[in-house]
Amino acid sequence: MTRGKQKIEAQKRNAEKNQKAKGSQIEARAVGLKVICPICKVQLANQNQLVDHYGSKHPKEKPPAESS
Repeated sequence: MTRGKQKIEAQKRNAEKNQKAKGSQIEARAVGLKVICPICKVQLANQNQLVDHYGSKHPKEKPPAESS
């Protein structure tokens, strides 16, 4: 069992540890999604996901070339 200064410091550490993260998951998700499907406007993280998306959702279309 802790007393005095130790107890106060432990409470501060626990409060900092349990504090919610700043920002939202929606904002973080928007930053990570950089590639957009020109047909259905779905946002994807990278070119490989876009190629997979075209294979499953738009099989008759060719995926656009990688634009870097």
